[in-house]
Amino acid sequence: MKINQSFALSVMALTVLSLLSGCAMGPNYAKPAVANPASFNIPAGWKMAQPQDADIPSDWWKIFNDTQLNQLEERVVLSNQTLAQKEAALRQARALVQSAEAGLFPTLNGNAAESRNKSSGGAIGLAQGRIYNNFLLNAQASWEPDLWGSVRRTIEANTANYQASASQLAAARLTLQSQLAVDYFQLRADDALTVLLTDTVKAYRQNLDLTNSRMSAGIAAETDVLQAESQLRGAEAQLIDVGVQRGQLEHAIAVLTGVAPSGFSIAPTPLGTDTVQLPISVPSAIVERRPDIAAAERAAAAASAQIGVAKAAFFPTLTLGGATGFQNNSSGALLTQPNAAWSFSPQLSLPIFDGGLRSANLTQAEAAYEGAVANYREVVLEAFQNVEDNLTAASLLTNEIHVQNQAVVAAHKTLNLTEAQYKAGIVGYLNVIVAQTTLLTSKTTEVSLRSRHYVASVQLITALGGGWNASQLPHE
Repeated sequence: MKINQSFALSVMALTVLSLLSGCAMGPNYAKPAVANPASFNIPAGWKMAQPQDADIPSDWWKIFNDTQLNQLEERVVLSNQTLAQKEAALRQARALVQSAEAGLFPTLNGNAAESRNKSSGGAIGLAQGRIYNNFLLNAQASWEPDLWGSVRRTIEANTANYQASASQLAAARLTLQSQLAVDYFQLRADDALTVLLTDTVKAYRQNLDLTNSRMSAGIAAETDVLQAESQLRGAEAQLIDVGVQRGQLEHAIAVLTGVAPSGFSIAPTPLGTDTVQLPISVPSAIVERRPDIAAAERAAAAASAQIGVAKAAFFPTLTLGGATGFQNNSSGALLTQPNAAWSFSPQLSLPIFDGGLRSANLTQAEAAYEGAVANYREVVLEAFQNVEDNLTAASLLTNEIHVQNQAVVAAHKTLNLTEAQYKAGIVGYLNVIVAQTTLLTSKTTEVSLRSRHYVASVQLITALGGGWNASQLPHE
């Protein structure tokens, strides 16, 4: 008994020493290097962010000072079903970390059993032909020390995946909030077009009435009336089409906020004329402020840890098992020293031949890491492109809106002059039609440009990370 106990204690001591001195297989992860330009191409009128400048707030949509938009954005976070799925995935990823951490500890099970038995009359031994009871009460323990860091690397990989899942949730939230803002401003642009086309239809109807009167008086030809009516019907058709577009955008916003389209509506409000200019950070800051970049980087970290798991599979594993308890044919005397029993069963398993399985797993893990690094670098490059694209768009659209406003003023003057000439009999009605069409086209283009500017502003905020920061990642 003493020899067995000494052996068990010795094995356990050696195991603990091995565990304490054991190393984790595989590379220690370092964030991959990425292309990092010194600065963005800052358009005239924009500025680089200074330390005293406030970062983009997490509720960035409030920059636009629109109460209706603020309310809708808050509903996205609370009710959007895509975000609900991402949040569930995050909880799953957290549970996987906890599951991996359990591998560092032994398992312990308690057992209690009772059986009534009859041995065969031809059995060998004292129990021949007997009917007897068997009572068992014991505890079993098993532990596989993490000698080569397989469990620790698995924890590392799962933790990185958990952080990647948190980043994906943040990226999905930013994407949905951005999409809602884009849809909202496009809907407001449709409201502005509705006002414009409603006024245009009213003016065209007045022109048709005037032309009919002139034809009755013998001043205008029937073709003038037909042209005026055709122009009126065309404007009415445009007005109907804008209504279709607005309805679809309203339905899209309903789904984003987690409600049925049939019970959702937004009161018409024309698009505003405000512009937003944000201080631009240096490119290196963008890497820390975009959740999609963080998700790609954490995926690379998880892939690196999996290399260690694959390498640890080449080394032997040690499993320590044991049990202690009581066994007897009488329950009354079960918990007494003579009925005590124990066992200790260390097991060493050495991989010898597997047909190349472990080598293939290692090759796969290394290739997966290389792919994850390439994806991370690609996401970073695309992030820089997003910022540059929307910086350029927001800047040029500001200038284009100014020029287009001048075009609208000129079209107004042209129409007024043409109408006066028509009434004086100097030009035909076709000239009026052309002038009216030019004015409507100019005004429609101006609304479209303002809508595109709002969209570019939203997309620039998204490209800059929308107020998110890598410091928000969960840590184990």
